[in-house]
Parts: sequence; structure tokens; C-alpha cells
Amino acid sequence: MKVIVGLGNPGRAYEETRHNLGFKTIDKISDKWSIPVVQNKFRALVGEGRINSERILLVKPQTYMNLSGESVSEVLSFYKLTPAELLVIHDDLDLPLGKLRLREKGSAGGNNGIKSIIQHLGTQEFKRIKIGIGRPEPGESVRDYVLQPFPPGDRQVIEQAVERAADAAAMWTGTPFAQVMNQYNQVTG
Repeated sequence: MKVIVGLGNPGRAYEETRHNLGFKTIDKISDKWSIPVVQNKFRALVGEGRINSERILLVKPQTYMNLSGESVSEVLSFYKLTPAELLVIHDDLDLPLGKLRLREKGSAGGNNGIKSIIQHLGTQEFKRIKIGIGRPEPGESVRDYVLQPFPPGDRQVIEQAVERAADAAAMWTGTPFAQVMNQYNQVTG
């Protein structure tokens, strides 16, 4: 079994915000592979299905971004999985709008959801797909920026990035992550 987690914040107020790209990507995977993400367990919305004959669990933690690790650690513990079977999808301020960067491990890079997962798992060694959201204008707070919706002019770029992130996650279910990285880290966005 492999676990694909999308980070975000629950509730309508956050649905279209920059910080919810992980949730949007899980929704895209759910639609493409007909895996409804509707079960409420592990303090998350989850859906179980198959992609490329691999058993997959899609997870949208409902703990709010800063506590994502609580939910993720419960999932891995329940299924007796290791961080090697985990892929986390999230927004990234340090990447240009719409650019993807796949990594096998690394620091939190300022993302509190990733920081929480690292704290709860006790390791930085889990796979990630980062989706670039760019940086706020000088003087604008990071918190306000990530909790705002994308302006209309950015939405097409973001939809394409979410589509590519969903495809990369699906590819990982049947392909070594190093190959997925080689393909998707070279795609410009």
C-alpha cells in the first residue's frame, strides 16, 4: 500500500486558497482514478482504491495545516507503513507559480504542515511534490498570502500544475520515485 497525502485546511473558507493545493491535487487524483475521498478517519478524509494495480490511500488531513503530522502518523501507524510508502503534496512559496519540484527528502522549508509531519514521524525522509505559489509582494504577510485565493489570471497555470502533480503522484504508484522525479522536475510550469 502507498499513501498519498495532500496538505491543506478544512472548511469552505480555505477551499480555493494557495495553501490548499495539496487538497486540490488529492481531489484531482480522486476524480481521475474514481477513488472517493469521503471516509472520516485518522482525523482526515480518506479514500482507498487502486492506481496501476497498487493499493492506494488518499488522505486529506482535517487537523489544519500546522497539525498535519498528527493525522499522517496515525495513518502510517494503523497500516504499519513506513515513511518510504508516503508521498506528501503541498504548496511552496520558494517556487515560481505553477512549477513542480519533487523531492525524496528534505527540511520543512518553512511549511508548517511539513514541519509537523517531520516532528511526528521523526524523519525528513519522505517523498514530496511541491507546487509553486510564488512569494507575496514586499510588505504583504506570508500568512495572508497563503490564505488568499489565486487571482483569476493565475488560475489556469495552477490548474495545469495540479494536473501535472496528480499525474506524477499516479506515476509513482507503479514507477520508482527517482524516475518520476527525472520526468517531472524537468517540466517547466
